[in-house]
Amino acid sequence: MSTPSLELLVHGVGGATPQEMLGDPRTVRVTGDETAAVYRRSADTGTESGGPVQEAYVWSNLTSGNGARALWLLLLPFMVVNLAHWMRPPTRGLSRTVRVYGVLVRLVALSLTVLLVAAACEVALDLTAWQCAGAAACTRSKSWLGFLSPQHGGWWAQPGRRLALAAVVPAALTAFLWYLSNRTWSAYESQQPLTGADDEEDPEPTARPALSTPGFWYGRRLVARLRAAHTAAGFLTVAAALTTAAVGFDRRSSATLLEAIGWLLEATLMVAAGVVVWVVCRRGRTESRLDEELDRAVVTLLPGSALVLLVLSALYAAWSRPGWTSHGSLPGDRTFGVITLGQGVLVVALAVVATLLFRRAPQARTALRGFGGPAVAMLACALGGVMSGGVAQRVADWLDGRGTPGMGSSIAGPPVLLSWQASVIPLLLVLLLVPAAFLAVRTMHRTRVAGRRVMDDYPREKPDTVRTRKIAGARSRAKLTDAAPALLGIMATATLLLGAGALVGAWASDQVPGKAAVGAPEVVESAAETAQALGSWLVGLGFVLFVTWGRRAYRDASARRTIGILWDVGTFWPRAAHPFAPPCYAERAVPDLTWRMFTWTDRTGGRLVISGHSQGSVLSAAAVWQLPARTRRRVALLTYGCPLERLYGRWFPAYFGPACLHNLQEELHCWRNLWRSTDPIGGPVRVEGGVDEGPLLDPVAYGRTREHPLPAPILAHSDYQADPVFARERTGLLNELESASLPKQGVREVPAGPRGGAG
Repeated sequence: MSTPSLELLVHGVGGATPQEMLGDPRTVRVTGDETAAVYRRSADTGTESGGPVQEAYVWSNLTSGNGARALWLLLLPFMVVNLAHWMRPPTRGLSRTVRVYGVLVRLVALSLTVLLVAAACEVALDLTAWQCAGAAACTRSKSWLGFLSPQHGGWWAQPGRRLALAAVVPAALTAFLWYLSNRTWSAYESQQPLTGADDEEDPEPTARPALSTPGFWYGRRLVARLRAAHTAAGFLTVAAALTTAAVGFDRRSSATLLEAIGWLLEATLMVAAGVVVWVVCRRGRTESRLDEELDRAVVTLLPGSALVLLVLSALYAAWSRPGWTSHGSLPGDRTFGVITLGQGVLVVALAVVATLLFRRAPQARTALRGFGGPAVAMLACALGGVMSGGVAQRVADWLDGRGTPGMGSSIAGPPVLLSWQASVIPLLLVLLLVPAAFLAVRTMHRTRVAGRRVMDDYPREKPDTVRTRKIAGARSRAKLTDAAPALLGIMATATLLLGAGALVGAWASDQVPGKAAVGAPEVVESAAETAQALGSWLVGLGFVLFVTWGRRAYRDASARRTIGILWDVGTFWPRAAHPFAPPCYAERAVPDLTWRMFTWTDRTGGRLVISGHSQGSVLSAAAVWQLPARTRRRVALLTYGCPLERLYGRWFPAYFGPACLHNLQEELHCWRNLWRSTDPIGGPVRVEGGVDEGPLLDPVAYGRTREHPLPAPILAHSDYQADPVFARERTGLLNELESASLPKQGVREVPAGPRGGAG
C-alpha cells in the first residue's frame, strides 16, 4: 500500500474560491468555518489514496469578508506604522537598541491615535461647536445648530456647554476604535497556536528565527495592553481639549474656585498622560514563549480612569460662565503643531537607531540600508496628517458655505498648520515627477535591451517585432518593483523636509499661506495662493475619493476584495505597534495551516506538499517554521510567484533575511521555488541547495505551435500551475519525501492537542 500524499494549496492576494483552486465545481469543507477553511473535491472526501489528494485553504474572508471591512480604510495610517515595527534591520547583539527601536515605533503609533482624535475634536469642538455655533452668520445657514447659538440664549448657548456636547463625537470615535480592536482581538490574536507537540529534536527557541518561536503568532497580551493605552490616550485628548478651553477663560476671570479646579484637572491629565506613555513603553512583544497572561489592571483601570477624567472635564467645562463667549479658534489650536513636531523628532530618532542596528550587521539587499522602518513611519504620519487635514478642510468649507475659511470668512477655519501642510502637497507631487520620469525612461531603455535577448529563449521561432516588444516590456516592467525602496526614500525625505517647512511657516506667520505671502514679491504671492488653493483641492479630492471608495466597498464585494489586496499585504504582521490597526490575519491563518499539516501527517503518516502562491507562499513558509521537526520531515514546500526574498527579505530583513531563509531551507530539506522574469512580485529566494527553479519561460510559446495553436498569454504573476514545470516539481518533491526513509505508519486517530484538536 502506497504512502498517502496530500497537496495543500494556499492562494495569494485577492483571494480565490475553492472551486477555482481545485478545478472542480463540487467541493466540500473539510475543516474550518465561514471565515477560513480547508476544502476538498467531493470525490476525494474520506480517502487518502489514489495519488496526491488536493486540499485548498481559503483565507480571503479574513481580509475582505463582510461589509464592515470597508471601515478599515479609516485605519490605514495605523496599519502603515505597524509595518515600521517589523522593518527593523537585523543585528547582532544590541538588545537594548532593538528595544529602543520598538519603543520609538510604538510612540509614533500613539501619536497617530492622538492625531486622529485631535482631528475629531477639531471638527466637532472647534469648527462646529466653537466657531460656527458661536457665529450668527454661520448658524443662519445651518439651522440645526440654532439651539447652540448665543442669539437664542438657551441653556446650550454657553461655549463650555456646547463643547461638552460636541465632545460626544470624538469620545464615541475612541470608543468605536476600542470596540473594533477588542472584537478583532477575540477573533485573531486569541487563536491558539500549535503547542504541546513533544519535539525533543528542535533546537532552543533562541537559536531559531523569530517566526519559529512559540509566541510569535500569539500577540494577545501586548495588543490588550496597547489597546487600553490608546483608548485612554483618546479619552485624555478629548478631556484636554475641554479643560484647556475652560481654564483659559477662568484664568482671565475672577472665578478662583473654578481656576483651582482647572489647575487640578490639568495636573491630573498630565499625570494620566505620563502613565499612558509608560504603559506603551514598558513592555513589548513576548515571542520566545506562549504568553497567556493579561495585564488586567492596566486593561481595565487605564481606559476606565481616562473616561472618568473625560466626564469630569465635561462637567467642568459645562459649568455656568455667563461672560464666556467664543471667537476665533478654540484655545489649544497649536496642538497639531506639537504633534507634528513630536512625530518628526521620533522619526529622526528612529532613523538614528536603525543606522546603529544596520551598521552592526549590514546586508546588501536590505531596503534603504535599514531606513525602511523610519521611511514607512514617516509615510504613516503623512497619511494621518492628510486624512486629518482633509476632514477638517472639507467640514470647514461645508460650514462656511461660499466663504474660504481663514481668508476673512464667517469662521476662522481649521488651524493654519493644516493649510500649510496641504499647500506643500503640490510641491511634493512635482518632486516625485522627477524619479517617476527617470523610471519611465529607464524602463523604455531596458525594454529595448531586453528585446535583443528575447529570441535567445525561443531559438526556433521566427521573430515578430510586436510579440518581442510585449515580452520585453513585461520583463522590464516587472523590475520596477525593485525601484520601490528608492522611491519611498525620496518620498519620505521630501515629506519630512516639507513638513518641517510647513510647521515653521505656520508658527512664524500664524496665517494661512495666502495671507502670509501678502506683501511679498508678486511671484511668491501668486505661488503661495496657487499652492494653497491647489493643495486644498487635492486634499478635498482625496477625502471624496476616500469616502466614495469606502461606501462602494461596503456595498460591493468586488470592490471590497480590491481593498482586501491592500490588507493582504499590510496586515500579515501582528499588531506590535498599533492596537487599532486592522487585525493580523496570519495569527489565524498560520495556526490553521500548522494544525492541519500536523494532524494530517500524524494521523496518516503520509507525505504533504504545501503549495503556496504569492502571499500564500509567505503564509506557507511561516506555517512550516511553526511545525515540530518530526512533522517537517514529512512536509515539502512548493512556492511560486513568491515574494519571500524580493519583498519580505528586503523590507523585513530581521525576519525573512538571508540567514532566516537559509535556516528554513536547512530545516525543511524539500523546497522548490518557481519564478518568472515577467513577475513583478515573485522572484528567486536566493538560497543554496537548488531551491530556485527559474526563470520559467513566459509565455510558454512565442508563436503558434501544435501544442499552442492560439497565442500563449504572458502570465506574469498568475497561473503558475498551468506551466508543465509545476507538476514536475511537485512530483519530484513527493518522491524526495518518499525516499527519505520515513517510518510507515497506519492510519490512527488524531491525538488531542493543547486545548482541543484540529481537523
